[in-house]
Amino acid sequence: MEASEKGQGLITEAMVEQYFHMSKKAKEIEKELSKLKQIFHKYFDMTEGVNQKGELPLENYILLRQIRVSERFNDQDAVSMLEKMNLKECIRIEKRVDEEKVQAAATLGLIDPDMIEKWKERKYSSVIVVKER
Repeated sequence: MEASEKGQGLITEAMVEQYFHMSKKAKEIEKELSKLKQIFHKYFDMTEGVNQKGELPLENYILLRQIRVSERFNDQDAVSMLEKMNLKECIRIEKRVDEEKVQAAATLGLIDPDMIEKWKERKYSSVIVVKER
C-alpha cells in the first residue's frame, strides 16, 4: 500500500493547504512581532536603562519589560583562579568521551565500530514541511 493510499481520508488536500498558508502567516507574524519587540526594547533602554525592567501604562494596555538573568561561571577563569588558590576540591573533574580519539581508535581497529554504535544516544525530532508545487 502506497503512503498516499494510507493517508487517504485521514489527511485531505484542504488540510495540507490550510497548514501551508497558516505556516506562511505565522512566519510573517513572527517577523512583525520581532520588529515591535525591538522598538519596545529601544524605548525601555532609553527611558529605564539597558537591562532594566520597565512599565508603560497606556489607555487599554500596560507594556511591561521584564528582565531575567541567568548566570554561570566562566569555567576557564574560575578554574584557573581556584587552582592558584589551591582550592582544587572546588573543581569538578568530569569524565567525557573524546569522540575524535574514539573514532581514531576505531580506524586503527582498537575498537569495534559496532560497539561504538551501542554507546551513542540518539534524539529524534520531527518536522512537518509543506512545499507548494
